[in-house]
Amino acid sequence: MSPRRDPVERAADRASDLYEIATWEPRTEFDDFAVSIYEGLRPAARFGVIVVAGILALLLFGLVAIGAVTTPLVGGFVVLSIVPALLFAVYIYRSDVTTNEPLRLVVGTFLLAILFSTFASVVNTVMSAGFRLVGIPTTSLLGGFIYFFFIVGPGEEFVKWLAIRMYPFRRPEFDAVIDGAVYGAIAGLGFATIENAVYITSSINQASTVPIVDAGSAIATVRAFAGPGHVIYSAIAGFYLGLAKFNREYFGPIVVKGLLLASLFHATYNMTVSRVPQLLSAALDVSPIAAFFGYVVVYDTAIGLFLYRKIRNYRRAYDEVGAQGHGVEDGESELTEFDQPPRY
Repeated sequence: MSPRRDPVERAADRASDLYEIATWEPRTEFDDFAVSIYEGLRPAARFGVIVVAGILALLLFGLVAIGAVTTPLVGGFVVLSIVPALLFAVYIYRSDVTTNEPLRLVVGTFLLAILFSTFASVVNTVMSAGFRLVGIPTTSLLGGFIYFFFIVGPGEEFVKWLAIRMYPFRRPEFDAVIDGAVYGAIAGLGFATIENAVYITSSINQASTVPIVDAGSAIATVRAFAGPGHVIYSAIAGFYLGLAKFNREYFGPIVVKGLLLASLFHATYNMTVSRVPQLLSAALDVSPIAAFFGYVVVYDTAIGLFLYRKIRNYRRAYDEVGAQGHGVEDGESELTEFDQPPRY
């Protein structure tokens, strides 16, 4: 039995170029780089991931939950801080021209992203302490570059990707390339929610001489601008995961390419967000906070346009080839990369 195909590929003629819309093969040097990295990896099954993540979540985020219960304002600030990220996620969700994704998969992906964020939290904390121990703090240029580009960026994008891969990816409702971007956005929203909750709770607890409302509103505003990035980056990785599902021969390289792009965008943001606004503030004679907000908006817009073009190209191809009604056929089996040997 042949692998399933995306509705666009089903409806298009053989002359249509659907590269990174519904099909994929190595074309660029970056594609070849993704292939070479994947060929060096050995797939390994991991069991008990959710249980371990749940235990870590209780240990790491227990104080956050207690703070939200005992101080309702904390929960309110967390909700307000994720509004921009939520709007981005809703936009991507509504951009799916194929079918509406079921609520159970959306909620499940959101919760898994929260649980799996514990893995990134542990790694980031341990590695940050290690950098200080060897005399290369993450605030330095060299330490920051290594820390963000090789630890934080890849680690956080991987755990968000893992939330998609472990649950919605295997479900028959994940039946189009664009579904990957939808679930990626939801995973990013889950990660941003728990990250904002940790930052807000920590800031309020440390601000003993400042009223809760002042401390909470200040950090919630800052975190509101940081959240959309998580949605955008993981939606990009998710889009490529969706592309990989319908191009089994190149499954690994496509996944690697998506994770590399998301990690690079994420790490570049982390590396520059504490430096560029300072330069802008001095050069333009504006307040540091205004420079920060302006830079984040410009950066997220630039990376968001990259994602927007991917979604736009898919939607355009879907309409042009008349892909309506060319979804998964009744009785068609759900295949994964383990059902038949991939080329790579």
